Formats: sequence, structure tokens, C-alpha cells
Amino acid sequence: MCFEPDSSPPVPVIKGAAVSHEDVVLEAADGNRFAAFRALPEERAGVGVVILPDVRGLYRFYEELALRFAERGIAAVAFDYFGRTAGAAKRGDDFEYMPHVDQTTPAGVQGDVAAAVADLRGRGCKRIFTVGFCFGGRNSWQAAAEDLDLAGAVGFYGRPGAGRDGTPGPTQRAAELKAPILALQAGADQNITADDNAAFEAAMQEAGVEHELVTYPGAPHSFFDRKQEEFAAASDDAWAKVLAFIEAHS
Repeated sequence: MCFEPDSSPPVPVIKGAAVSHEDVVLEAADGNRFAAFRALPEERAGVGVVILPDVRGLYRFYEELALRFAERGIAAVAFDYFGRTAGAAKRGDDFEYMPHVDQTTPAGVQGDVAAAVADLRGRGCKRIFTVGFCFGGRNSWQAAAEDLDLAGAVGFYGRPGAGRDGTPGPTQRAAELKAPILALQAGADQNITADDNAAFEAAMQEAGVEHELVTYPGAPHSFFDRKQEEFAAASDDAWAKVLAFIEAHS
């Protein structure tokens, strides 16, 4: 997984902000029931984000991130990928997630994204963004190719190229992307190369997709973590870019 169980988003808490939050179970169009965490600002929000976690699925880091969005007036739903194989109950830190990751499908993930989008729309959100990390970053960009009427798709250190099984990635599907893209990549990522990022950017440029791809030199995969103090400047800049991207497209 990207973060340790005790990691937290490197985003300041807004003390005194009035937000509500709850664990919920959502249902996709195929009948899959899956765990999610919903955080809402006190006043009805017109803007919402669907948070796509890393390969570990839903855990504390992403619940905290949803709260940070809500504190800033943005409704947020973070969801879990493994309802089809692990159920919708809370899990411990010792959860063996990779066997469940291996059983996910692009269609299943996007079906769950669609259910989370619908949940936010049902609460008054008119402009909805996806924000994902690692496995979720890739799937956040892939969501922009679906018929979800997204306002934008943000990905942190996602793999843009074809999957190991040859499944087309965001680079190969650039012409299908229907929403602006923000890609926040790690310059020292051992699995995502500068060439991978350059190919993604070139494909989006050729397809006429509005986009911004930022690479943080020297930053490792999963740099967006309060524990990664030496990369605090990159985290601060990345968070500022996320908020600016949402504001610009809301």
C-alpha cells in the first residue's frame, strides 16, 4: 500500500469547521455493496470529490482526506474497492489486500465510482471531481473516459501506461478522456518513469485534452504523507494545485 496505517494527509486541519461524517454502504448498478466514508460541510455543497484510495482500499488516511475536503466546503466520498470479494465491513490493518486487488476489474472499479458520483449528486453536488492515489490515481484518470460528466480528474502518482496484462491505460485512452486532467507525479518513482509521464502528456496534447502534468523532482512514490517531512514542499504545492484545479473547473 502507499501509506502506513498511521500516516495522515499533509493537509492542515481547519479547526472549528462544521462538518459531518459517517461510514456508509453504497450500491453499484450491478448490485455490488461496498464500504464508503462520506464527509459533508455544514452548508450544502455544490462541489464534490470522489476519493479513490491506493491498492489497500479504504482506510484511515482517505477518511482523513475526505474530512480535509469537507472542512473546505467540498463534499467528499472515499470508497473501497473490494465489496465484491471482501464485503463491506470494516477491516483491520492486517488485511491481505493483494488477492482482492487481483480480482478487481476496470468495469467493477468504474461501476463503484459511478455509484459514489451518484451519491454526491443526490446531495446537491453539481460539479464532481475524482481524486485518486497510485492504483486510484490511474483509475481516477480512467474515470474521465466514462460517461460520468466529471468536472475533472486528479491523480497522484498513477500509472498512465498500459497495464501489465496489456489493458489500455489513460495514455492509450487519451482520445476518450472527457474531463480536464491533473497529474501529480513523483520524480523518483521506481515504477513510473519520466518516459511514462512524457508519453501520457504527449497523448493528451495530441488528443486536445485540457491537462496539467507536474513531476516533483526527487520525490518518491507516496510522497503526499505528513510523515514524509522532507517532501513537505512538494506536498504543499500538490495540495494547492488540487484546490486550484477544483476551483478553476467548478
